[in-house]
Amino acid sequence: MRWLRLCRRGFDSSDGSMLNKVRLIARGVAVTLLGLAFAGAAVGEERRLPVPAVTIRAGEVIKEEMIAERAFAANLLGIALFVEARPGLLGRMARRTLLPGQPIPTNAVEDPWAVARGAAVKIVVEDNGLSIVAYGSALQSGAAGSLIPVRNVDTGVIIKGIVEPDGSIKVVDK
Repeated sequence: MRWLRLCRRGFDSSDGSMLNKVRLIARGVAVTLLGLAFAGAAVGEERRLPVPAVTIRAGEVIKEEMIAERAFAANLLGIALFVEARPGLLGRMARRTLLPGQPIPTNAVEDPWAVARGAAVKIVVEDNGLSIVAYGSALQSGAAGSLIPVRNVDTGVIIKGIVEPDGSIKVVDK
C-alpha cells in the first residue's frame, strides 16, 4: 500500500527534500555539460581532414596529388565518420564520386580490386601438399583477402574462395 501511495505522489517524500536534492544535482550536471560543450566551440578547435582537391570518380585509385587538407570545426556532426589521415586514402579506390573540398566518408573508399566481376580467374585448391588448379569466372569483384563466389567454367559449379594478391582464388573449406 505504501508503495502505491509513493507511486501516485511521484516518489515524493512528505517534505520533498530528497527529490529537491536529485533535481539540484541533475541541474548541476546539465549546466556543467553545456559549459564544456560551449567552451570547446568557443576555443575554436578545429580538425584538419583530407579532402579531394579535384573530383574523384567512382573506381579511380586515389593518388597524392588528388588530396588536399581543409580545417573543419571539431564539433561538426559526424566528424568521426570521415577519413582522418591522408595515408588512409592513398592507393585506395573511390566507391562513389568524391567532390572537391568535401570530407570523405570512411565508407566511400575501399581497397582496389584484385579481381573484377566476370574476369577469368585461376582457382587453386590445396590440401596436404596436393594442389589442384582450375579456371573459373568471378561472379563478384573483390579486393585481396575478400571472399567471393566463382563459377568453375568446366563444371558450372559455384564455389567460394578468398582472393589472393596475385588475382587467383584460393578455395575455402565449407
